[in-house]
Amino acid sequence: MAVDPNQRPLAQRLLWFAVLWLGGVGTVALISLVLRFWIAPK
Repeated sequence: MAVDPNQRPLAQRLLWFAVLWLGGVGTVALISLVLRFWIAPK
């Protein structure tokens, strides 16, 4: 298997993974809160 010399460092790839994962989780949480207050307001 050939190694790409332009491959990004592991720390940078993990940071991008964490940012994208947190963005996805945050989006789902935000949508769930909006739906919760829209469907069942106090």
